[in-house]
This record gives sequence, structure tokens and C-alpha cells, in this order.
Amino acid sequence: MTAPIPSPNIWHWPDVYEVENRAQDADGAVFAELRRVADWAGRDVLDLGCGTGFHLPVFAAGARSVVGVEPHPPLVDRACRRTAGLDTVTVLAGSAERIPLPENSVDIVHARTAYFFGAGCGPGITESMRVLRPGGVLAVVDLDATVGPYGEWMRTDLPHYDPAGVESFFAAQGFELSRVRTRWEFDSRESLRAVLGIEFSGKIAQRAYAQTPGLSLEVGYRIHTRRAPAGLLY
Repeated sequence: MTAPIPSPNIWHWPDVYEVENRAQDADGAVFAELRRVADWAGRDVLDLGCGTGFHLPVFAAGARSVVGVEPHPPLVDRACRRTAGLDTVTVLAGSAERIPLPENSVDIVHARTAYFFGAGCGPGITESMRVLRPGGVLAVVDLDATVGPYGEWMRTDLPHYDPAGVESFFAAQGFELSRVRTRWEFDSRESLRAVLGIEFSGKIAQRAYAQTPGLSLEVGYRIHTRRAPAGLLY
């Protein structure tokens, strides 16, 4: 197993990333689509690459049990503190390529903007399918770089990133795709500037800030889903 690649944002600026998490998807569009394609009500959920555990309480509100797995020890500690009062939530140190759970142990694997960025993530897909029960769903949520203005800044900052290539990769791996338009809403211009500063390089962050006149920002997401075989019917 290779060492985890450090996240360029949450590993270094967890407090600013917390601001970003609070601003993201102000209308709950991503979770609404997730409920449609991978409803977790009464089921066992794994949040893979859970970071500080921001989404764990959301899943815990309806799931039977929730496990958060995160490779970065300081973030594991934060996630443990965040969920200390939730009896159905467990936080474990681990990675996408080595999930510390047995086979057939969860119904939903949720991974949001972590590890699964296209070609090269095959080992994590295999490992996720290992822990899924028959009929379970791996749901990979990532940013849709075809949706502006955020996607335009992203493509400019990452000229070698190929959104169509990423989609083709997941399609070849048997994933279905749905797209979601969301609204990020910040409480101040200072918060907006700080978040853009950890998501983009200096010049692009400045451009993004100048091109965002208020406190709202439209951001597109893709949700890639792959279902574990349900088994033979007799």
C-alpha cells in the first residue's frame, strides 16, 4: 500500500476547510440526490476519507450505523471529537486502499472529493466493493469541472485535468453518473476569500474572488455510483 497523498487543503487548513464545509451545498442538493441513488435510511454507512467528520452526523441522523475512515491522524482526532456524543458513529484510521472493515459489512460507501479522482484509484474501488454487501452502493462525489464559474477556475488551475477523461474512466468501471448544481453561501467576503485561497493558486484565487461579487457561488458536482452485485436469483 502506498502512503496517502496529502490533501492540498483540509490537511493544511482544517479550520478554513470547516468554513468551506459550512458554505457548501447550502440547499442540500447533493444529499437529496444521494438519498435518491443510495438511500442510507436504516442502513450501515461508511464515509471514506471523512476528514474532520463533517458529514458523519448527517448520515447518523437516519442510518443504522456510520463508520468514518480517515488516513490523516489529526483529522481522525477531530472527527472523533465531533462525534463523541453519537453512539452509532465510529471513527477509524485507515485509507481507501486498506479499509479496516471486514467483507460485506456496509450498505453504502460514501466518498466526497477524496481519493477517487479518476485513473489510478482502481485499488480503492476494489477495496470499497470488498466491504459492500450485495446490492450495496459506492457513491463517489466529486466536483464537476464543466460547470462554471468554479469549474473554469479549476480547469485553469489544473490544465492537465480532463473532466471528460475522468467521466470515461468511471463509466468504464461500471459507474452511473448524475450531475448536481449547488449553491455555496458564505457568511462574509472574508470567508469567501479564505476558502478560495485554499482551493486555488494565488492568481486564480484572486481572479475567483474578483469575479464573485456577493456571498454566493454556483458549483457543480458529479455523483458516480456503482452497485455491488446482488447475487444470483433462483
